[in-house]
Amino acid sequence: MTRTLFAICFLLVCAHGWSQTETEVYLFDLSMNNGKPILTNPKNISNNAGYDNQPSFWDNGSVLFASTRKDQTDILRFNVDEGSTSSWLTYTTAGSEYSPLRIPGENAFSAIRLDVDGLQRLYQYDFKSRESTPITDLKIGYHVWYNKHILVATVLVENRMDLKVINLEDNTQKTVYQNVGRSLHKIPGSDLVSFIGKRNNAWEILSLDPITGESKKITNTFDNEEDICWLDENTIITGAGKRLLTLNIDSENATWKTIIAFPQEEINNISRIAISPNGKRLAFVAEDSPSKIIQKQVESFNNQNLDAFVSCFSEGVVVQRFPNDRMYQGRNKMRENYERFFENVKSSSVEVVNRIVLGNTVVDEEITQVDGREGRQVAIYTVENGLVTSMTFIFPDGPLTDAESVVQEQLKAYNERDIDAFAGTYAQDVELYQFPKKLNSKGISKLKQQYSSFFNNTPDLNCEIVNRIVIGNKVIDYESVTVNGNLVRAIAIYEVTNGEITKVTFIQ
Repeated sequence: MTRTLFAICFLLVCAHGWSQTETEVYLFDLSMNNGKPILTNPKNISNNAGYDNQPSFWDNGSVLFASTRKDQTDILRFNVDEGSTSSWLTYTTAGSEYSPLRIPGENAFSAIRLDVDGLQRLYQYDFKSRESTPITDLKIGYHVWYNKHILVATVLVENRMDLKVINLEDNTQKTVYQNVGRSLHKIPGSDLVSFIGKRNNAWEILSLDPITGESKKITNTFDNEEDICWLDENTIITGAGKRLLTLNIDSENATWKTIIAFPQEEINNISRIAISPNGKRLAFVAEDSPSKIIQKQVESFNNQNLDAFVSCFSEGVVVQRFPNDRMYQGRNKMRENYERFFENVKSSSVEVVNRIVLGNTVVDEEITQVDGREGRQVAIYTVENGLVTSMTFIFPDGPLTDAESVVQEQLKAYNERDIDAFAGTYAQDVELYQFPKKLNSKGISKLKQQYSSFFNNTPDLNCEIVNRIVIGNKVIDYESVTVNGNLVRAIAIYEVTNGEITKVTFIQ
Protein backbone atom coordinates (compact mmCIF):
# COMPACT_ATOMS: atom_id res chain seq x y z
CA MET A 1 0.00 0.00 0.00
CA THR A 2 1.34 3.44 -0.87
CA ARG A 3 1.89 6.03 1.83
CA THR A 4 -1.08 8.05 0.55
CA LEU A 5 -3.47 5.11 0.64
CA PHE A 6 -2.12 4.04 4.03
CA ALA A 7 -2.75 7.49 5.42
CA ILE A 8 -6.24 7.71 3.96
CA CYS A 9 -7.22 4.46 5.63
CA PHE A 10 -6.90 6.22 8.97
CA LEU A 11 -8.73 9.32 7.88
CA LEU A 12 -12.17 8.31 9.10
CA VAL A 13 -11.51 5.53 11.56
CA CYS A 14 -9.94 7.00 14.69
CA ALA A 15 -12.06 7.36 17.80
CA HIS A 16 -12.07 6.96 21.56
CA GLY A 17 -14.45 7.60 24.40
CA TRP A 18 -18.18 6.88 24.77
CA SER A 19 -21.34 8.63 23.70
CA GLN A 20 -25.08 8.07 23.64
CA THR A 21 -26.79 7.15 20.41
CA GLU A 22 -28.34 10.14 18.67
CA THR A 23 -32.11 9.68 18.67
CA GLU A 24 -35.28 11.66 18.03
CA VAL A 25 -38.81 11.48 19.48
CA TYR A 26 -41.71 11.31 17.02
CA LEU A 27 -45.39 11.92 17.75
CA PHE A 28 -48.39 10.74 15.70
CA ASP A 29 -52.16 10.95 15.85
CA LEU A 30 -53.54 7.44 16.39
CA SER A 31 -56.89 6.08 15.22
CA MET A 32 -58.31 2.63 14.57
CA ASN A 33 -59.85 1.37 11.33
CA ASN A 34 -61.41 -2.11 11.48
CA GLY A 35 -59.08 -2.98 14.32
CA LYS A 36 -55.98 -1.72 12.52
CA PRO A 37 -54.01 1.21 13.96
CA ILE A 38 -53.66 4.22 11.64
CA LEU A 39 -50.91 6.79 12.24
CA THR A 40 -51.24 10.31 10.83
CA ASN A 41 -49.89 13.84 11.35
CA PRO A 42 -46.27 12.91 12.16
CA LYS A 43 -44.10 15.34 14.13
CA ASN A 44 -40.47 15.25 15.19
CA ILE A 45 -41.08 16.76 18.63
CA SER A 46 -37.45 16.72 19.77
CA ASN A 47 -35.68 17.94 16.61
CA ASN A 48 -32.45 18.17 18.53
CA ALA A 49 -28.86 17.13 17.88
CA GLY A 50 -28.01 14.51 20.48
CA TYR A 51 -29.93 12.11 22.69
CA ASP A 52 -33.74 12.42 22.92
CA ASN A 53 -35.51 9.43 24.41
CA GLN A 54 -37.96 7.77 26.82
CA PRO A 55 -41.25 9.51 25.98
CA SER A 56 -44.26 9.23 28.26
CA PHE A 57 -47.56 11.09 28.28
CA TRP A 58 -48.20 13.63 31.04
CA ASP A 59 -51.79 13.86 29.74
CA ASN A 60 -53.57 13.42 26.41
CA GLY A 61 -52.06 16.59 25.02
CA SER A 62 -48.47 16.63 26.21
CA VAL A 63 -45.43 14.39 26.24
CA LEU A 64 -42.46 14.26 28.62
CA PHE A 65 -39.09 12.96 27.43
CA ALA A 66 -35.37 13.11 28.19
CA SER A 67 -33.45 15.53 25.97
CA THR A 68 -29.82 16.61 25.76
CA ARG A 69 -28.79 20.26 26.18
CA LYS A 70 -25.57 21.89 27.33
CA ASP A 71 -23.78 18.53 27.75
CA GLN A 72 -26.41 17.08 30.08
CA THR A 73 -29.82 15.43 29.80
CA ASP A 74 -32.91 17.14 31.21
CA ILE A 75 -36.66 16.58 31.06
CA LEU A 76 -38.58 18.40 28.34
CA ARG A 77 -42.35 18.76 27.97
CA PHE A 78 -43.89 19.00 24.50
CA ASN A 79 -47.44 20.39 24.56
CA VAL A 80 -49.57 19.71 21.50
CA ASP A 81 -52.60 21.52 22.92
CA GLU A 82 -50.65 24.71 23.48
CA GLY A 83 -49.44 25.23 19.95
CA SER A 84 -46.81 22.47 19.89
CA THR A 85 -44.63 24.33 22.37
CA SER A 86 -41.79 22.94 24.49
CA SER A 87 -40.69 23.80 28.02
CA TRP A 88 -37.86 22.49 30.19
CA LEU A 89 -38.90 20.91 33.47
CA THR A 90 -35.47 20.23 34.97
CA TYR A 91 -32.01 21.69 34.90
CA THR A 92 -29.93 19.81 37.43
CA THR A 93 -26.30 20.86 37.11
CA ALA A 94 -25.25 18.02 39.42
CA GLY A 95 -26.57 15.35 37.09
CA SER A 96 -28.89 14.29 34.27
CA GLU A 97 -32.48 13.01 34.31
CA TYR A 98 -33.99 10.13 32.36
CA SER A 99 -37.25 8.15 32.01
CA PRO A 100 -39.85 10.69 33.21
CA LEU A 101 -43.27 9.38 34.33
CA ARG A 102 -46.27 11.12 35.85
CA ILE A 103 -46.95 10.00 39.41
CA PRO A 104 -50.60 8.91 39.78
CA GLY A 105 -52.72 11.31 41.80
CA GLU A 106 -49.93 13.86 42.11
CA ASN A 107 -48.98 17.04 40.28
CA ALA A 108 -45.49 15.62 40.04
CA PHE A 109 -43.35 13.32 37.93
CA SER A 110 -40.57 10.87 38.67
CA ALA A 111 -37.28 10.51 36.79
CA ILE A 112 -34.01 8.64 37.11
CA ARG A 113 -31.19 11.00 38.03
CA LEU A 114 -27.63 10.04 37.14
CA ASP A 115 -25.41 12.35 39.16
CA VAL A 116 -21.94 13.39 38.08
CA ASP A 117 -20.51 11.43 41.01
CA GLY A 118 -22.04 8.23 39.60
CA LEU A 119 -24.99 8.00 42.02
CA GLN A 120 -28.16 6.76 40.28
CA ARG A 121 -31.48 7.21 42.08
CA LEU A 122 -35.17 7.82 41.41
CA TYR A 123 -36.41 11.33 42.24
CA GLN A 124 -39.79 13.02 42.50
CA TYR A 125 -40.15 16.45 40.87
CA ASP A 126 -42.92 18.88 41.73
CA PHE A 127 -44.46 20.02 38.46
CA LYS A 128 -44.83 23.66 39.50
CA SER A 129 -41.93 24.36 41.84
CA ARG A 130 -39.53 21.92 40.10
CA GLU A 131 -38.21 20.93 43.55
CA SER A 132 -36.92 17.38 43.73
CA THR A 133 -36.70 14.76 46.48
CA PRO A 134 -35.31 11.21 46.33
CA ILE A 135 -37.90 8.44 46.30
CA THR A 136 -35.64 5.47 47.06
CA ASP A 137 -31.96 4.72 47.50
CA LEU A 138 -32.14 1.70 45.17
CA LYS A 139 -30.17 1.87 41.93
CA ILE A 140 -33.19 1.82 39.66
CA GLY A 141 -32.91 1.37 35.90
CA TYR A 142 -36.55 1.66 34.75
CA HIS A 143 -39.89 1.97 36.51
CA VAL A 144 -43.68 2.15 36.20
CA TRP A 145 -46.21 3.38 38.75
CA TYR A 146 -48.83 0.79 39.76
CA ASN A 147 -50.44 3.40 41.97
CA LYS A 148 -49.16 6.40 43.95
CA HIS A 149 -47.71 4.10 46.63
CA ILE A 150 -46.55 1.03 44.70
CA LEU A 151 -43.70 1.10 42.20
CA VAL A 152 -42.65 -1.71 39.85
CA ALA A 153 -39.01 -1.17 38.92
CA THR A 154 -35.92 -2.80 37.52
CA VAL A 155 -32.94 -2.69 39.85
CA LEU A 156 -29.36 -3.14 38.72
CA VAL A 157 -27.87 -6.33 40.17
CA GLU A 158 -24.39 -7.33 38.99
CA ASN A 159 -24.67 -7.53 35.17
CA ARG A 160 -28.47 -7.80 34.94
CA MET A 161 -31.69 -6.08 35.96
CA ASP A 162 -34.10 -7.70 38.43
CA LEU A 163 -37.74 -6.77 38.84
CA LYS A 164 -38.85 -5.44 42.24
CA VAL A 165 -42.16 -4.36 43.68
CA ILE A 166 -41.54 -1.41 46.00
CA ASN A 167 -44.20 -0.28 48.48
CA LEU A 168 -43.37 3.28 49.46
CA GLU A 169 -46.13 3.45 52.07
CA ASP A 170 -44.84 0.65 54.27
CA ASN A 171 -41.23 0.90 53.01
CA THR A 172 -40.98 -2.70 51.75
CA GLN A 173 -39.53 -4.23 48.61
CA LYS A 174 -39.65 -7.66 47.03
CA THR A 175 -37.77 -9.17 44.09
CA VAL A 176 -40.33 -10.93 41.86
CA TYR A 177 -38.28 -11.85 38.76
CA GLN A 178 -34.61 -12.00 37.81
CA ASN A 179 -33.14 -10.82 34.50
CA VAL A 180 -35.67 -8.51 32.89
CA GLY A 181 -35.76 -5.85 30.19
CA ARG A 182 -36.55 -2.14 30.31
CA SER A 183 -40.12 -2.16 28.98
CA LEU A 184 -42.62 -1.85 31.84
CA HIS A 185 -46.30 -0.99 31.27
CA LYS A 186 -49.65 -1.19 33.00
CA ILE A 187 -51.92 -3.50 31.01
CA PRO A 188 -55.16 -1.66 30.10
CA GLY A 189 -58.36 -2.97 31.64
CA SER A 190 -56.52 -5.00 34.28
CA ASP A 191 -54.66 -4.78 37.57
CA LEU A 192 -51.52 -6.17 35.98
CA VAL A 193 -48.18 -4.86 34.77
CA SER A 194 -46.28 -6.28 31.80
CA PHE A 195 -42.52 -6.79 31.63
CA ILE A 196 -39.94 -8.53 29.45
CA GLY A 197 -38.26 -11.68 30.76
CA LYS A 198 -34.78 -12.46 29.45
CA ARG A 199 -34.04 -15.77 31.13
CA ASN A 200 -34.39 -17.73 27.89
CA ASN A 201 -32.90 -17.28 24.44
CA ALA A 202 -36.36 -16.22 23.21
CA TRP A 203 -37.41 -13.24 25.29
CA GLU A 204 -40.90 -13.32 26.77
CA ILE A 205 -43.65 -10.82 27.52
CA LEU A 206 -45.05 -11.59 30.97
CA SER A 207 -47.74 -10.19 33.24
CA LEU A 208 -47.22 -9.37 36.91
CA ASP A 209 -49.70 -8.95 39.73
CA PRO A 210 -47.79 -6.51 41.96
CA ILE A 211 -49.96 -7.37 44.97
CA THR A 212 -49.40 -11.14 44.91
CA GLY A 213 -46.09 -11.14 43.00
CA GLU A 214 -47.44 -13.76 40.59
CA SER A 215 -46.17 -13.64 37.00
CA LYS A 216 -47.46 -15.42 33.89
CA LYS A 217 -46.18 -15.69 30.34
CA ILE A 218 -48.28 -13.87 27.73
CA THR A 219 -46.24 -14.48 24.55
CA ASN A 220 -42.76 -14.15 23.07
CA THR A 221 -41.40 -10.82 21.93
CA PHE A 222 -40.94 -10.25 18.21
CA ASP A 223 -37.38 -11.23 17.32
CA ASN A 224 -36.10 -10.29 20.80
CA GLU A 225 -37.24 -6.68 20.47
CA GLU A 226 -37.65 -5.48 24.03
CA ASP A 227 -39.78 -2.34 23.64
CA ILE A 228 -43.55 -2.86 23.61
CA CYS A 229 -46.69 -0.95 24.50
CA TRP A 230 -50.40 -1.80 24.77
CA LEU A 231 -52.98 -0.46 22.32
CA ASP A 232 -55.72 -2.09 24.43
CA GLU A 233 -56.01 -5.03 26.81
CA ASN A 234 -55.51 -7.54 23.97
CA THR A 235 -53.23 -5.77 21.49
CA ILE A 236 -49.48 -5.31 21.85
CA ILE A 237 -47.45 -3.01 19.63
CA THR A 238 -43.69 -3.22 19.09
CA GLY A 239 -41.03 -1.72 16.86
CA ALA A 240 -38.44 -3.51 14.73
CA GLY A 241 -36.09 -1.58 12.48
CA LYS A 242 -38.28 0.71 10.40
CA ARG A 243 -41.53 -1.13 11.19
CA LEU A 244 -44.30 -1.11 13.77
CA LEU A 245 -45.99 -4.46 14.40
CA THR A 246 -48.99 -5.61 16.46
CA LEU A 247 -50.08 -8.88 18.05
CA ASN A 248 -53.61 -9.74 19.19
CA ILE A 249 -53.13 -12.03 22.18
CA ASP A 250 -56.85 -12.87 22.20
CA SER A 251 -56.63 -14.49 18.78
CA GLU A 252 -55.90 -18.16 18.18
CA ASN A 253 -52.57 -18.75 16.40
CA ALA A 254 -51.76 -15.07 16.86
CA THR A 255 -48.79 -13.78 14.87
CA TRP A 256 -47.03 -10.44 14.73
CA LYS A 257 -48.27 -8.32 11.82
CA THR A 258 -46.62 -5.26 10.30
CA ILE A 259 -48.97 -2.26 10.45
CA ILE A 260 -46.61 0.29 8.95
CA ALA A 261 -43.12 0.35 7.44
CA PHE A 262 -41.53 3.78 7.28
CA PRO A 263 -39.71 4.56 4.03
CA GLN A 264 -38.18 7.73 5.48
CA GLU A 265 -34.43 7.58 5.87
CA GLU A 266 -34.56 9.23 9.31
CA ILE A 267 -36.75 6.52 10.89
CA ASN A 268 -34.50 3.66 12.09
CA ASN A 269 -34.54 1.12 14.94
CA ILE A 270 -37.86 2.17 16.44
CA SER A 271 -38.00 1.83 20.23
CA ARG A 272 -39.55 3.23 23.43
CA ILE A 273 -43.21 3.35 22.37
CA ALA A 274 -45.81 5.27 24.41
CA ILE A 275 -49.57 5.80 23.94
CA SER A 276 -51.67 8.62 25.39
CA PRO A 277 -54.27 7.82 28.10
CA ASN A 278 -57.14 8.25 25.63
CA GLY A 279 -55.38 6.13 23.00
CA LYS A 280 -55.41 8.89 20.38
CA ARG A 281 -51.69 9.69 20.20
CA LEU A 282 -48.58 7.53 19.89
CA ALA A 283 -44.94 8.46 20.43
CA PHE A 284 -41.81 6.50 19.69
CA VAL A 285 -38.06 6.94 19.48
CA ALA A 286 -36.04 6.43 16.30
CA GLU A 287 -32.32 6.55 15.71
CA ASP A 288 -30.75 9.05 13.35
CA SER A 289 -30.37 7.87 9.77
CA PRO A 290 -27.12 6.04 9.00
CA SER A 291 -26.44 8.67 6.34
CA LYS A 292 -26.61 11.46 8.93
CA ILE A 293 -24.24 9.59 11.23
CA ILE A 294 -21.73 9.03 8.43
CA GLN A 295 -21.99 12.65 7.30
CA LYS A 296 -21.39 13.79 10.87
CA GLN A 297 -18.15 11.85 11.13
CA VAL A 298 -16.97 13.16 7.74
CA GLU A 299 -17.73 16.78 8.65
CA SER A 300 -16.34 16.39 12.16
CA PHE A 301 -13.08 15.07 10.77
CA ASN A 302 -12.82 17.85 8.21
CA ASN A 303 -13.49 20.40 10.98
CA GLN A 304 -11.07 18.59 13.33
CA ASN A 305 -13.85 18.37 15.93
CA LEU A 306 -12.52 15.38 17.77
CA ASP A 307 -15.35 15.04 20.30
CA ALA A 308 -18.02 14.97 17.60
CA PHE A 309 -15.91 12.67 15.45
CA VAL A 310 -15.30 10.20 18.29
CA SER A 311 -19.02 9.97 19.05
CA CYS A 312 -19.70 8.22 15.72
CA PHE A 313 -17.88 4.92 16.37
CA SER A 314 -18.51 1.77 18.39
CA GLU A 315 -15.99 0.41 20.86
CA GLY A 316 -15.18 -2.61 18.71
CA VAL A 317 -15.26 -0.96 15.29
CA VAL A 318 -13.60 -3.07 12.59
CA VAL A 319 -11.55 -1.52 9.78
CA GLN A 320 -10.80 -3.67 6.75
CA ARG A 321 -10.01 -3.73 3.04
CA PHE A 322 -12.70 -5.22 0.84
CA PRO A 323 -14.01 -7.79 1.30
CA ASN A 324 -12.80 -8.67 4.82
CA ASP A 325 -9.03 -8.24 5.02
CA ARG A 326 -8.83 -6.85 8.54
CA MET A 327 -6.51 -3.91 9.06
CA TYR A 328 -7.23 -3.41 12.75
CA GLN A 329 -10.04 -3.42 15.28
CA GLY A 330 -11.11 -1.30 18.23
CA ARG A 331 -11.14 2.34 19.23
CA ASN A 332 -7.82 2.26 21.04
CA LYS A 333 -5.97 1.03 17.98
CA MET A 334 -7.86 3.49 15.81
CA ARG A 335 -6.88 6.37 18.06
CA GLU A 336 -3.21 5.39 17.90
CA ASN A 337 -3.38 5.38 14.09
CA TYR A 338 -5.28 8.64 14.01
CA GLU A 339 -2.80 10.46 16.23
CA ARG A 340 0.12 9.13 14.18
CA PHE A 341 -1.61 10.18 10.97
CA PHE A 342 -2.08 13.78 12.09
CA GLU A 343 1.48 14.01 13.37
CA ASN A 344 2.67 13.29 9.84
CA VAL A 345 0.34 15.37 7.68
CA LYS A 346 -0.24 19.11 7.44
CA SER A 347 -3.71 19.02 5.88
CA SER A 348 -6.32 16.39 5.10
CA SER A 349 -9.95 16.27 4.01
CA VAL A 350 -12.60 14.03 2.53
CA GLU A 351 -15.28 14.99 0.01
CA VAL A 352 -18.21 12.64 -0.54
CA VAL A 353 -19.06 12.75 -4.26
CA ASN A 354 -21.60 9.91 -4.32
CA ARG A 355 -23.55 8.09 -1.62
CA ILE A 356 -25.66 4.92 -1.55
CA VAL A 357 -27.82 4.17 1.51
CA LEU A 358 -29.49 0.78 2.05
CA GLY A 359 -30.83 0.02 5.51
CA ASN A 360 -27.94 0.34 7.95
CA THR A 361 -25.31 0.28 5.17
CA VAL A 362 -23.83 3.43 3.65
CA VAL A 363 -21.50 3.30 0.64
CA ASP A 364 -19.56 6.50 -0.03
CA GLU A 365 -17.46 7.38 -3.05
CA GLU A 366 -14.86 9.76 -1.63
CA ILE A 367 -12.24 12.16 -2.97
CA THR A 368 -9.41 12.55 -0.48
CA GLN A 369 -6.82 15.29 -0.07
CA VAL A 370 -3.68 14.65 1.98
CA ASP A 371 -0.99 17.35 1.89
CA GLY A 372 -2.15 18.35 -1.59
CA ARG A 373 -2.26 14.80 -2.97
CA GLU A 374 -5.64 13.75 -4.32
CA GLY A 375 -6.89 10.20 -3.97
CA ARG A 376 -10.09 8.26 -4.54
CA GLN A 377 -11.67 5.47 -2.57
CA VAL A 378 -14.98 3.85 -1.66
CA ALA A 379 -15.90 3.26 1.98
CA ILE A 380 -18.61 0.82 3.04
CA TYR A 381 -19.95 1.72 6.49
CA THR A 382 -22.13 -0.48 8.69
CA VAL A 383 -24.13 1.34 11.36
CA GLU A 384 -25.71 -0.38 14.35
CA ASN A 385 -27.43 1.26 17.32
CA GLY A 386 -26.45 4.66 16.01
CA LEU A 387 -22.72 3.96 15.82
CA VAL A 388 -20.36 2.90 13.03
CA THR A 389 -19.38 -0.71 13.69
CA SER A 390 -17.35 -1.43 10.56
CA MET A 391 -15.63 0.33 7.66
CA THR A 392 -14.55 -1.51 4.54
CA PHE A 393 -12.35 0.34 2.06
CA ILE A 394 -12.16 -0.26 -1.68
CA PHE A 395 -9.23 1.34 -3.50
CA PRO A 396 -8.80 1.64 -7.31
CA ASP A 397 -5.92 -0.82 -7.31
CA GLY A 398 -7.47 -3.70 -9.27
CA PRO A 399 -6.61 -4.53 -12.90
CA LEU A 400 -7.74 -1.87 -15.34
CA THR A 401 -10.75 -3.15 -17.29
CA ASP A 402 -13.86 -1.84 -18.99
CA ALA A 403 -15.83 -3.10 -16.02
CA GLU A 404 -18.91 -0.93 -16.49
CA SER A 405 -19.69 -2.11 -20.03
CA VAL A 406 -19.57 -5.77 -18.97
CA VAL A 407 -21.86 -5.15 -16.01
CA GLN A 408 -24.25 -3.19 -18.23
CA GLU A 409 -24.32 -6.09 -20.69
CA GLN A 410 -25.29 -8.55 -17.97
CA LEU A 411 -28.00 -6.14 -16.72
CA LYS A 412 -29.56 -6.07 -20.20
CA ALA A 413 -29.55 -9.87 -20.38
CA TYR A 414 -30.98 -10.07 -16.86
CA ASN A 415 -33.94 -7.86 -17.74
CA GLU A 416 -34.53 -9.83 -20.93
CA ARG A 417 -34.29 -13.07 -18.90
CA ASP A 418 -31.83 -14.40 -21.49
CA ILE A 419 -29.94 -17.00 -19.47
CA ASP A 420 -27.30 -17.69 -22.14
CA ALA A 421 -26.44 -14.03 -22.69
CA PHE A 422 -26.54 -13.45 -18.94
CA ALA A 423 -24.20 -16.35 -18.14
CA GLY A 424 -21.92 -15.29 -21.01
CA THR A 425 -20.82 -12.22 -19.04
CA TYR A 426 -19.48 -14.33 -16.15
CA ALA A 427 -16.25 -16.29 -15.69
CA GLN A 428 -16.37 -20.08 -15.49
CA ASP A 429 -15.32 -20.02 -11.83
CA VAL A 430 -17.53 -17.05 -10.81
CA GLU A 431 -18.26 -16.69 -7.11
CA LEU A 432 -21.36 -15.12 -5.52
CA TYR A 433 -21.06 -13.80 -1.97
CA GLN A 434 -23.14 -12.23 0.75
CA PHE A 435 -21.22 -9.29 2.23
CA PRO A 436 -18.61 -9.41 3.52
CA LYS A 437 -17.53 -12.91 2.42
CA LYS A 438 -20.17 -15.59 2.83
CA LEU A 439 -19.97 -17.81 -0.25
CA ASN A 440 -23.42 -18.54 -1.69
CA SER A 441 -22.46 -20.26 -4.92
CA LYS A 442 -19.46 -20.98 -7.14
CA GLY A 443 -19.12 -21.88 -10.82
CA ILE A 444 -20.99 -20.99 -14.00
CA SER A 445 -23.09 -24.18 -13.99
CA LYS A 446 -24.46 -23.39 -10.54
CA LEU A 447 -25.18 -19.81 -11.58
CA LYS A 448 -27.04 -20.94 -14.72
CA GLN A 449 -29.07 -23.45 -12.72
CA GLN A 450 -30.16 -20.89 -10.14
CA TYR A 451 -30.89 -18.03 -12.50
CA SER A 452 -32.57 -20.15 -15.18
CA SER A 453 -35.23 -21.23 -12.69
CA PHE A 454 -35.52 -17.67 -11.38
CA PHE A 455 -35.97 -16.23 -14.88
CA ASN A 456 -38.61 -18.82 -15.78
CA ASN A 457 -40.66 -18.11 -12.64
CA THR A 458 -40.48 -14.30 -12.71
CA PRO A 459 -42.28 -12.92 -15.77
CA ASP A 460 -42.23 -9.33 -14.50
CA LEU A 461 -38.53 -9.36 -13.60
CA ASN A 462 -36.90 -5.98 -14.05
CA CYS A 463 -33.84 -4.35 -12.51
CA GLU A 464 -33.25 -0.61 -12.49
CA ILE A 465 -29.98 0.99 -11.38
CA VAL A 466 -30.74 3.65 -8.76
CA ASN A 467 -27.10 4.63 -8.31
CA ARG A 468 -23.72 3.41 -9.56
CA ILE A 469 -20.13 3.79 -8.47
CA VAL A 470 -17.23 2.58 -10.63
CA ILE A 471 -13.81 2.21 -9.04
CA GLY A 472 -10.97 0.31 -10.70
CA ASN A 473 -12.24 -3.08 -11.78
CA LYS A 474 -15.28 -2.90 -9.51
CA VAL A 475 -18.79 -1.66 -10.22
CA ILE A 476 -21.06 -0.97 -7.25
CA ASP A 477 -24.74 -0.90 -8.22
CA TYR A 478 -27.66 0.13 -6.03
CA GLU A 479 -30.43 -1.90 -7.64
CA SER A 480 -34.22 -1.75 -7.50
CA VAL A 481 -35.61 -5.10 -8.64
CA THR A 482 -39.23 -5.99 -9.41
CA VAL A 483 -39.93 -9.64 -8.54
CA ASN A 484 -43.49 -10.99 -8.89
CA GLY A 485 -45.04 -7.67 -7.97
CA ASN A 486 -42.65 -6.95 -5.12
CA LEU A 487 -39.90 -4.34 -5.06
CA VAL A 488 -36.53 -5.44 -3.69
CA ARG A 489 -33.58 -3.14 -3.06
CA ALA A 490 -30.00 -4.43 -2.93
CA ILE A 491 -26.40 -3.41 -3.49
CA ALA A 492 -24.27 -5.55 -5.81
CA ILE A 493 -20.49 -5.22 -6.06
CA TYR A 494 -19.23 -6.67 -9.35
CA GLU A 495 -15.54 -7.50 -9.89
CA VAL A 496 -14.36 -7.78 -13.50
CA THR A 497 -11.18 -9.45 -14.77
CA ASN A 498 -10.26 -9.94 -18.45
CA GLY A 499 -13.72 -8.81 -19.58
CA GLU A 500 -15.63 -11.26 -17.35
CA ILE A 501 -17.42 -10.90 -14.02
CA THR A 502 -15.42 -13.03 -11.62
CA LYS A 503 -17.15 -12.20 -8.36
CA VAL A 504 -20.35 -10.57 -7.12
CA THR A 505 -20.89 -9.51 -3.49
CA PHE A 506 -24.45 -8.67 -2.44
CA ILE A 507 -25.53 -6.37 0.39
CA GLN A 508 -29.22 -6.68 1.28
